[in-house]
Amino acid sequence: MRLNNLLIRLGVLVMCLAFFMTMFSGLDAFAKGKERMHIKFSTWHPPVSREVKTVWIPMLDELNKRSNGRISYTMYPGGALGKGPEHYDIVAKGLSDMGYFTATWTPGRFPLSDVLSLAVWVDGKDIGADIGNAMYRRVLYREFPGVKMIELNGCIKASLWTTKPVRTLEDCKGLRIRTPGGHQTTYIKALGAEPVFMPLGDVYLAMETGTVDGLVTCPPLVLAFKLHEVAKHGTITAFGCVTEGVIMNQKSWERTPDDLKPIIEEVCSNPFRTSEGLTVEVYKVMMKEIADKGVELYYLPPGEEARWYGTFQGMTRKWVADLEKKGLPAEQVVKMYHEEAEKRDVQCVACPPEWK
Repeated sequence: MRLNNLLIRLGVLVMCLAFFMTMFSGLDAFAKGKERMHIKFSTWHPPVSREVKTVWIPMLDELNKRSNGRISYTMYPGGALGKGPEHYDIVAKGLSDMGYFTATWTPGRFPLSDVLSLAVWVDGKDIGADIGNAMYRRVLYREFPGVKMIELNGCIKASLWTTKPVRTLEDCKGLRIRTPGGHQTTYIKALGAEPVFMPLGDVYLAMETGTVDGLVTCPPLVLAFKLHEVAKHGTITAFGCVTEGVIMNQKSWERTPDDLKPIIEEVCSNPFRTSEGLTVEVYKVMMKEIADKGVELYYLPPGEEARWYGTFQGMTRKWVADLEKKGLPAEQVVKMYHEEAEKRDVQCVACPPEWK
């Protein structure tokens, strides 16, 4: 009996020892290769915007989920860390680890990357990111040294939103139109209107008081800034928009555990597809929402649209000529952009026909 009890106790002791050895072995493995990281994410988008609610938060939550909780985050939306044009440097200088920036808001800094803001008929940012990422790999990587590019995209196409109807080129003459910068500024000039640059947050009051007659922007920002309350007419055509993207601070990227880097690239290389936010289907929903809020949507007929696009193509030729004088291969880059757009059934309406 005593021998049996002794054997039982010995067996229990061996089992306990095996359990603790396994547990400590697992803890040791965790300590060696399962580091955690915390990402500070910055964006100029307002906290209540579709971008924050349906893209950035879901994207960051997906990072947390796929990393089994090892990636956590803090969101800094709006002007929490700085103004819109400062967001590239906010990340590059390490004030945040990762963030969304708009290249078009710093004129001359990323000259060839402005190709992504040419007038193009893109209804979903998921498609815009596919095109932008392809262009980054082919040529635009040269303009972003010192940061980790996570994704690069052109925006959903912008249209013209005004306080009174605009149906023809002639209706544009003399209007004061807020521009997001870049090619949209030259397009507005080409239509005979006067471009005015101001922060989006100031546009509502400016339109309400008649300081400006309208703006060029994309549907999600019309809704985010409640511009449908003052811009009761939308002339829906392809103005292009701005060049944007997600970057990561280089040192933050280098500190990232090696086994987490593929997760970040997989989740964030096309955050719009990951989150299913601001896709082609969402664009349709936003346009219906804008119409339901009382905005009259007018689609230019083909003949009139061709007149507008002809002026845009003239601006592309001028932009290319100016950059070529500086030794930059702008014409080649426009042709590349047209190629990448065509692969995805997207029409770059600003590309001159002789370059297609």
